[in-house]
Amino acid sequence: MDISTLLAEIEKTAPLDGAASWDCSGLQVASPNKDIQRLGVSLDPTPASVEKALDLGCDGILTHHPLTLSPRLPKALDAYHSVLRSLLRKDVPLYASHTSLDTNLQGPAAWLADELGLLKRKPLEPLPHDPTRGFGLCGDLPQAVSGQSFLQKLGDLVPEPTTTICGQLPEKICRVAYCTGSGASLLPLAKSAGADIYISGDIKYHAALDADIFIVDVGHHSLEEEMMHRFSQLLGKSLRIQVTFVPSQSPFRPMASQLSKQGDI
Repeated sequence: MDISTLLAEIEKTAPLDGAASWDCSGLQVASPNKDIQRLGVSLDPTPASVEKALDLGCDGILTHHPLTLSPRLPKALDAYHSVLRSLLRKDVPLYASHTSLDTNLQGPAAWLADELGLLKRKPLEPLPHDPTRGFGLCGDLPQAVSGQSFLQKLGDLVPEPTTTICGQLPEKICRVAYCTGSGASLLPLAKSAGADIYISGDIKYHAALDADIFIVDVGHHSLEEEMMHRFSQLLGKSLRIQVTFVPSQSPFRPMASQLSKQGDI
């Protein structure tokens, strides 16, 4: 498949006009190879993910997070240098759908809302030029459920061992707000939208301390990993090439897991 056709298909779901001004969505590494036969899809362009995609025979790679948010020279032998070296050595292009994907609430970013059956969905922070798109999502459950029941269901959907909670768990939950990735800045908007619970990642200490809404911090990885998995499935149906999802693991893990390994020695 011609790369221009491939990128046009990706941008149907992740249009670049939805990307934040500070973001670097789009082509990350160009390549003279214009004919893509196998697309690898992953959350992060880490050396491990890129090498795995290349080992699987992918000649094009799509990630959520950009290779870098600001241009810099590859003057250190670090992960950035390693990824560039791997891609350029094999002439494999890298493309990132970052906030361009996050803000399309009709696409994979809505996977949790779909699983929960949320109704009357609205973005927490709409785009100025399109109020149907934006950052974060808020919606109503089909019917109110107990706080404990909701957490049990969420735990089944997002089985993340490093999840933390803060605030008072409501007896009943009707309205849910969430943001994939890092969403601490949207906490006040979740509260003003009338949400009973806010789900996101990277919630900082003082943001949690000052919040008067129940918060579930599932980490930066979990919601976005599943989002990219579903994006790969969507592209697999629409593209005439093979699409392969390359799973990744959160860089965070419970300390208990390390202690249990020590006990086995």
